[in-house]
Amino acid sequence: MPDYKKYYIVPAEPEIVYQALTNPNTIQAWSGEEAVMSTEPGTEFELFGGSIAGKNLEFEEGKKIVQEWYFGDEPEPSIVTIKLHPHKQGTSAELKHTNIPTEAFADITAGWDEAYFGSLIYFYEED
Repeated sequence: MPDYKKYYIVPAEPEIVYQALTNPNTIQAWSGEEAVMSTEPGTEFELFGGSIAGKNLEFEEGKKIVQEWYFGDEPEPSIVTIKLHPHKQGTSAELKHTNIPTEAFADITAGWDEAYFGSLIYFYEED
């Protein structure tokens, strides 16, 4: 199962980006979809009206989010790690998504670029 790593520049400070990725009301504001999210490790989450679901593993406020994304009965967990770094234009978001099912890889990577980080970047560019 392939991995995906990419950096995105979000025009907002790391603390704001962290809140945008962890607060269900803010997620709904930039994604336009219902979200269930908590920063409590071990809790389950749903994004984009349930089209993304998984378990929250680890949080470091303003800096890091680690989640397991569910893809049915895959033998290895698919882990998403987002690290936030200060950048002169706001935040450099380092994404690493491991063990993506091969048949879902193109859709998942397009989703990161367009629906997830694409929408988030657009949301903050509009301010």
